Amino acid sequence: MNTKTFFYDLDLDSLKSELKTLGLPEFRAKQLFQAFYVDLVEDIEEVTTLSKDLRHTLSEKMDFNRLKPIESLLSTDGETAKMLFGLIDGRAIETVLMHYDERQTLCISSQAGCAMGCVFCATGQMGFARNLSTGEIVEQVMHFARELKKTGQNVTNIVIMGMGEPFHNYEAVMAAVDFLNDPLGLNLGARRITISTVGLAPEILRFAEEKRQVNLAISLHAANDELRASLLPIDRKYPLYELMQACREYINNTRRRLTFEWALISEVNDQDKDAYELVKLLKGMICHVNLIQLNPTKKYRGKTPSHERALAFQAILTDNGIPCTIRLRRGIDIHAGCGQLAQHQRKSEKTDMI
Repeated sequence: MNTKTFFYDLDLDSLKSELKTLGLPEFRAKQLFQAFYVDLVEDIEEVTTLSKDLRHTLSEKMDFNRLKPIESLLSTDGETAKMLFGLIDGRAIETVLMHYDERQTLCISSQAGCAMGCVFCATGQMGFARNLSTGEIVEQVMHFARELKKTGQNVTNIVIMGMGEPFHNYEAVMAAVDFLNDPLGLNLGARRITISTVGLAPEILRFAEEKRQVNLAISLHAANDELRASLLPIDRKYPLYELMQACREYINNTRRRLTFEWALISEVNDQDKDAYELVKLLKGMICHVNLIQLNPTKKYRGKTPSHERALAFQAILTDNGIPCTIRLRRGIDIHAGCGQLAQHQRKSEKTDMI
């Protein structure tokens, strides 16, 4: 059993307290934050501002990396990379890096598996294993930050919509957001971070009360409870009336725009009637709709609609005053698209990550 403290689980004050137990002064904590979050070192042995003996002492008491890169896959267009990480208990998670013209966006995981059971999601089909710690969430970002640094790039955006339901692991996720936002840490602006939830209404209200500048996205996918419950079982616990109340409360409290995610499934929720139903549900809200043409998973037989059908759905929304975009599909060939993350390992396709 690993009894060491994990560096990325600690904020600056906690790190100071940890070092105090070792008889070390507070300024050593800032040195370590500078080394790992700003200079982006990977191992304590790279922190040459510390003596060899001190580095040895720290390595005996603390872990500075716990995610083990197992396999990296690169999409055929070279724009999307996926990493399979092993965890210290033998479980695994996946993290995705998407290259855009001016952005390097990371899609990170908050859980190993997921308890929400959304029928078209590969992670939901796995079931739930466990929550990730704050450090395990943060280290995904730091791994890619180090990789991007090698090519003169940096992480510009983070979406917490990989494996798991972020609001099912609320405290650890919010602590990770704070670490990544910390001016003494990675110093990534809050508005460059997006959290996606399937609709845990109490946590949406809690998030609204905190008035964070972090973006919020709601996985909606249907505008009536019968259909939504068949796709997202969470709707049986928090039906649309309760969910939309929480969403309106969020907008009223923060005056911030909400994003609604809608996976278009052929002849399930992609028809004109579905679009008009969605217009009625969202009318008057400060919001934006992201349409995602269904990405295939092994255990769901739903089909991907044509781009023409997606355009027709989009037109109904925009004509009725609901801002809407069709999300560019990325990384489908390496199962890195929305809803496809499920600890895939295909050694024959192993390649460089960036």
